[in-house]
Amino acid sequence: MSLARNTLVQATLTLGSRILGFARDLVLSARFGQGPMMDAFTTALMLPNMFRRLFAEGAFAQAFVPIYGGVREREGEEAAAVTASEALSFMFAVVAGFCILLQVLMPWIMPVLLSAWKDDAGVMHAAVTAAQLTMPYLACMTIASLLSGVLNTSGRFALSAGAPVFLNLCTLVPLLAPSLIPMSQPHTLMAVSAAVTVSGVLQAGLLWWGVRRLGVRLNLSWPRLTAGVKKTLMLAIPGVLAGGALQINSVVSQFLTGSNEGARSVLYNADRLYQLPLGLVGVAIGLALVPRLTRAFVSGDDEGGRRTLDDGITLSMAFTLPAAVALFVIPFFIMDATVTRGAFTSADAARTADVLRQFAWGVPAFVLAKVLTPPFFARQDTRRPMIFAVASVGITVVVGSALFFLLQSMGADGVLGLAIATSLSAWVNVALLGGTLIRENAWRATTPFVSRLSRVLLASAVMAGGLLAAGIGYETLSHVFLAKEVAVLVVCGAGAALYGLCLIVFRAVSVAELKAVLRREPGGSISSGLD
Repeated sequence: MSLARNTLVQATLTLGSRILGFARDLVLSARFGQGPMMDAFTTALMLPNMFRRLFAEGAFAQAFVPIYGGVREREGEEAAAVTASEALSFMFAVVAGFCILLQVLMPWIMPVLLSAWKDDAGVMHAAVTAAQLTMPYLACMTIASLLSGVLNTSGRFALSAGAPVFLNLCTLVPLLAPSLIPMSQPHTLMAVSAAVTVSGVLQAGLLWWGVRRLGVRLNLSWPRLTAGVKKTLMLAIPGVLAGGALQINSVVSQFLTGSNEGARSVLYNADRLYQLPLGLVGVAIGLALVPRLTRAFVSGDDEGGRRTLDDGITLSMAFTLPAAVALFVIPFFIMDATVTRGAFTSADAARTADVLRQFAWGVPAFVLAKVLTPPFFARQDTRRPMIFAVASVGITVVVGSALFFLLQSMGADGVLGLAIATSLSAWVNVALLGGTLIRENAWRATTPFVSRLSRVLLASAVMAGGLLAAGIGYETLSHVFLAKEVAVLVVCGAGAALYGLCLIVFRAVSVAELKAVLRREPGGSISSGLD
């Protein structure tokens, strides 16, 4: 159950960050609605946000940790620090150059990404400037991702999970400023975009301090393509593609919606909600799994690796299924009660809710992909997960494009087609990953595993019935609890309580296991008070 404890630490801190992020999105929606400035901001944030998710939220870290951990186990701390420093220096130089190139080319890139507003010079200028202001965030995340991998290898998850809170804190400040100081929407957009980069500097600085406090000395030097860097890149680049399939699919969807006014904002709001379970559960468990599976692989403990993966799948589904059920059963209740205010209308909430429901049935697959990828990474096999990820992206492009234009030609919302394709491709990716692991005897579904998962599904079904009844009575509940915001909190809290009770009644978990979650897993050989 120490895996559960590490996941709990990661998920709890991530939850704090996501709550602040949700508050930021509420202010964003109220300030910009689904108008041109909101489309401009989401487009400006698209590239740095994708890299943040690829790097800071697991994909790069999952690829880097086995390399760093293997050197640490075989050659010691000093050799591992040299490997990390070389990789950091090279990658930072490459990404910094890439950021500068994008900033220079942005006036030509933005009309392609945001074609719906390409004839509006004011919107285009604002979007280009905003993207140029956010771009340095990529370089900051390069540093932060590698530092997170060093901390996670030593069993320290708190700082890497808590650092993203700076993004939400920094961007909230300029969004709230117009309440005190009159600011136009374009000026607010510029301030928020600059705050994104400021938050990246703060995140990298905090994690650098954490690594130094841990006793690991990393150095930025002139980049050199050493043998260690080549090996890191050979594993990390396909690893990033494999671990970031969902993020790549998201970017493809964003690109396809560039010609549809308001569609970019719909995807942004739906994305924030359906990716919440992924950030809280999938990424947390994925990051906790990699060091454990790496140790099992290095020591030849195949059975221990299988048990670890078994625990990871069960634990991830126990937390993910109820969230997926809620997003599928009452999406409008959630969207209208939380987001509708200011420039964001109930009609906007209804459109977003329809899209959110199509993402919801893919949520378990999004999380499972994060759990099934680490066994490959632990064995430094990043090629096959990359192939599977590319296949899933291909499905999103082909099926998503076909459905997007088909639904639009029928007068329906084409964004629904992109959501359907993204969920479908995620399940294909899971089938490929899981089938490979089963075929190679790296994991198998044991009878206790099937029994426990069945009980989790039963508990989720009971909760779904309760939420369905609440969704039907949305208007009544809003009057009973005096406000729709209170109603959604009560309903979600009651649903969670019902689900937890069913888990215990159906014996999916025991009280003893819940207590075991609080036990601390022995960390790495270096100790600090960071966690």
